[in-house]
Amino acid sequence: MIRIDINTEALQQSLVHLQRSARDLRPVFKDIGEELVKSTHQRFEDGIGPDGEKWALNSVLSTLERKEGDRPLIGETQGLATEIHYAADDHHVMVGSNKEYAAIQQFGGKKDDYPHLWGDIPARPFVGLSAADEQEVLDIVLDHLKTP
Repeated sequence: MIRIDINTEALQQSLVHLQRSARDLRPVFKDIGEELVKSTHQRFEDGIGPDGEKWALNSVLSTLERKEGDRPLIGETQGLATEIHYAADDHHVMVGSNKEYAAIQQFGGKKDDYPHLWGDIPARPFVGLSAADEQEVLDIVLDHLKTP
């Protein structure tokens, strides 16, 4: 699973307050995980990373080899796009994919470093927090804080 650590001050402060005021944090992390899985699925539809940048188009070879045309990260099986999951416990939530090729798609790679690739793969980040995600997570935390 890919691990990306996000550190934003407002979110950190809200989570610290939540941790102090709540006994069981699993429900809030579960709600955050569900929301982030939804937004990650939407990135595959939009072709845009969490930073708001449009993903690089497929290479000509990729476009010719595949039926789906030039939709980055959407292969014939849509395996990566559909295999986004979360795991939540009392302390944190993790969002990602267990697909073996997820990391190369997230971070990119050069054929020189990975000889099995048929060419360079540009980074197409799909896991992470967008500005909208951060606001949604803050809203989820606040909703849980308001719940008695």
